[in-house]
Amino acid sequence: MARSRSRSYSERSERSAEEMIYCVIPEALADQLHDKLTDYYKDDPNVEVIIDRRKSERRERGSSGGGKRSLRDRRRRRAVGTFPKIDAG
Repeated sequence: MARSRSRSYSERSERSAEEMIYCVIPEALADQLHDKLTDYYKDDPNVEVIIDRRKSERRERGSSGGGKRSLRDRRRRRAVGTFPKIDAG
């Protein structure tokens, strides 16, 4: 499930309107769980219950993903130059 029941509705509703939580149900369990979970979260506008209908993975193992992606270092470049000496005193 997407969330525990320990928080009250008022605590959950204090979140920003942009924050959405998706409760994803496998298609095999949809008949058993969809109505129950939809009813449980009906008063919480930040939760949407959805059914996962994917049949297979979108990406194949070993695929380059179109080949247009370049590998680069995302870390910030080191400052140019040297640092002044500091007395350890």
